[in-house]
Amino acid sequence: MSASAAQRIVSTSGCTRPRTAVSRVTVQAAVAAGKRRRNLQVCAAATSPGVLQKLARVFKEKAQQDVDRIFKGTSKTREKLGVIEELFAYWNLEDADETLEELEDALIMSDFGPKTAFKIVDGIRDKVKRGQIKTGEQMRSELKGSIVDLLTSRGGSSELAIEGAKPAVLLVVGVNGGGKTTTIGKLAHKFASGGAKVVLGAGDTFRAAAAEQLEEWARRSGAEIVRAASEKARPDTVLFQTVDQAVKTDADLVLCDTSGRLHTNWNLMDELAKCKRSITKRLPDAPHEVLLVLDGTTGLNMLNQAKEFNETVQLSGIILTKLDGTARGGAVVSVVDELGVPVKFVGVGEGIEDLQPFDPESFVEALFPEAPADEQQ
Repeated sequence: MSASAAQRIVSTSGCTRPRTAVSRVTVQAAVAAGKRRRNLQVCAAATSPGVLQKLARVFKEKAQQDVDRIFKGTSKTREKLGVIEELFAYWNLEDADETLEELEDALIMSDFGPKTAFKIVDGIRDKVKRGQIKTGEQMRSELKGSIVDLLTSRGGSSELAIEGAKPAVLLVVGVNGGGKTTTIGKLAHKFASGGAKVVLGAGDTFRAAAAEQLEEWARRSGAEIVRAASEKARPDTVLFQTVDQAVKTDADLVLCDTSGRLHTNWNLMDELAKCKRSITKRLPDAPHEVLLVLDGTTGLNMLNQAKEFNETVQLSGIILTKLDGTARGGAVVSVVDELGVPVKFVGVGEGIEDLQPFDPESFVEALFPEAPADEQQ
């Protein structure tokens, strides 16, 4: 089959205690040092000119905005975790065992999951017994530090592993309704706005409106799109041709869409593995990232999905969407703990800028913001 028969290429341009009020300024100050260090690491990783330096610049310029959006997007989860603020406030050593049990319950109710919640609280309990935690503020600090450590030690780096790749190829997978195609569109916009040449691959050949939806995102972001010319075209062929086109046109970044599928449909999962092999056939070191889009509102129910996708295509990262619409944000921590796969991006709103790079420090600070100094006394 000729390239022209297999695809159509479209270029576009164009006892209750009052809860403490915490300002975003407090959160921004708490994570500023970590953000600066993170941005320096991203810039240092981009050793060659081109897309990587441009993407690093985009992340750096958006860093302050990221804090604001993460703070807004985690408001429902933060509200649900409000009971923990009372545990910090009324902490005393005499009631330590009871308080720590309540802390476990609060974390589980916010979808941290029993395994993860027990792991976090057991570490705190051990330090209490050794006399290293004596105050509520010390417990708050240890809780936050434990969650950040878990996210970084179990998940590894949340940066995209695209250093030195040209084009860098991202294969995006997920179930129907998780926001996969929209997420690809937002990624295209984010990276293209930094000057990268982006090619989108319309590998979702089953959903009738998928290619049209992706084409609209291509138009909005100024990306190029490769899509099937006929209903009989196979998704693995489309993605092979997408990568081929990106190589020939010296593109920087390829974002490959795939058909949404239930993780229990083995035939479709096998087809997904074939899509990955097809990409590798055209570019041996690709895909450089295999990203699973998960709907944050499903909470811990997403774990079974993630495990099956991981077994089939070996995930390198997770994109968590709709975090702003749920109080189950603790599932972020549980998924990383269970799978050992990092979260790369989080969706904290419906806007085109609301898909944000995931930063463990900012995320934890947004969930457990420091109270102003005058209120800690």
